[in-house]
Amino acid sequence: MNEGSGLVALVEDDADLLHATTQLLELAGFTVVAREAAEPALAVVDRDFDGVVLSDIRMPGMNGLQLFDRIKAIDPDIPVILVTGHGDVDLAVAALKDGVYDFIPKPYAGDRLVDTLRRASEKRRLVMENRRLREAAALAVDGLPLIGEAPAIRRLRETLRQIADMDVDVLVEGETGTGKEVVADLLHRWGRRHSKPFVALNCGALPETVIESELFGHEAGAFTGAQRRRIGRVEHSSGGTLFLDEIESMPPALQVKLLRVLETRSLTPLGSNEIRRLDLRVVAATKVDLGRPDQRGDFREDLYFRLNVVTLRIPPLRERRGDIPMLFGHFLGKAAERFGRPVAKVNAAVSDHLQSHAWPGNVRELAHFADRVTLGLGPDDETKAVSPQSAEPAASLPERVGHYEAQLIRDALRDHGGDVRSAIDALGVPRKTFYDKLKRYGIAASEFRNSGDPHPVREQT
Repeated sequence: MNEGSGLVALVEDDADLLHATTQLLELAGFTVVAREAAEPALAVVDRDFDGVVLSDIRMPGMNGLQLFDRIKAIDPDIPVILVTGHGDVDLAVAALKDGVYDFIPKPYAGDRLVDTLRRASEKRRLVMENRRLREAAALAVDGLPLIGEAPAIRRLRETLRQIADMDVDVLVEGETGTGKEVVADLLHRWGRRHSKPFVALNCGALPETVIESELFGHEAGAFTGAQRRRIGRVEHSSGGTLFLDEIESMPPALQVKLLRVLETRSLTPLGSNEIRRLDLRVVAATKVDLGRPDQRGDFREDLYFRLNVVTLRIPPLRERRGDIPMLFGHFLGKAAERFGRPVAKVNAAVSDHLQSHAWPGNVRELAHFADRVTLGLGPDDETKAVSPQSAEPAASLPERVGHYEAQLIRDALRDHGGDVRSAIDALGVPRKTFYDKLKRYGIAASEFRNSGDPHPVREQT
């Protein structure tokens, strides 16, 4: 299927017209499923059908209107376009009010048909994408981690299940933002150690003068300023899991001590002669390939081999782009819960950004983008600094949210041909609230009605 076109279920009882229309649509980039009757067409249409139905009205057996009723019962969001003769215009207008996407009178221009089908296909694509996102957002309630169906993610989940109860040290490799701490947390939660502490330390976030005490602890009086005894992170994690993030940033002097701890499963805090035994499970994470000398730098090779009992690699987001919608839906659900807002719907601009962006920040960047979308900020709404020469200040957050809300109302009115009741139902807001917002944003529902419609849709109050 070509990008920008889509799938069309074409129903036409005239064999010559069916063949000609199929050729026209295929040349325009559509994938066409052609049927000479309505009943066979129903066999290819279900709730997961991601295309558009184009049908003649007058056909033997089941006609186009009856076909629309059957499709509406399957999924009312499948766009149905009816091709009508001169005497069927009144029927088609009535069908529009009942939910038909559009009707095209015979004879029709090929350009108009193709344009209508492309708009309908885009609407269906957005409906299906929002549906998948809502399903993924529902997973957020259960806190389902490592979301995705890419083969690498499936294998990673299976491996985590297999080794969660094994007392082996694990090295997790992955770019920034891929979810290395999520993997470490799962190893802890899915194993027998889940009731004991999960202790995390970022080796690159602490100065060398502090990290030794943080890791290994000290006794009172061990050095100037050590007024009280301190239990280090390593000892505190005994029985549970110690997660060392950015292990490649650990100072060389401490690498020697950590290697000793890993080999003996014991430590002696600074200022003490007591050897303390440890029930230790270490998960170390790195954003470089420590197996390559050119990336390892001053990281000790013997420490790398000691940690490299089991190595897990988390793929970057660009290698599993098919998981982006599901992940984004999960993060939308989390953001909606955090900000006290409904789960945001995805418009064309957001959808295009999800598909085209490189995501160098990986899953973390995607999560932040979901936060922005939930707040009504699209991919082009980055905050810009205002120079002293600028005459206009940047729009405030309430102004941006208002702009987004107004756009949602306009989209709903456009999708429903200016029918106010349908727009209200689609947006799920009280009638009075809807009219208040029309007034606030200066939106006239009449602007969205088809001026060429011989029976214009009236506001239903």
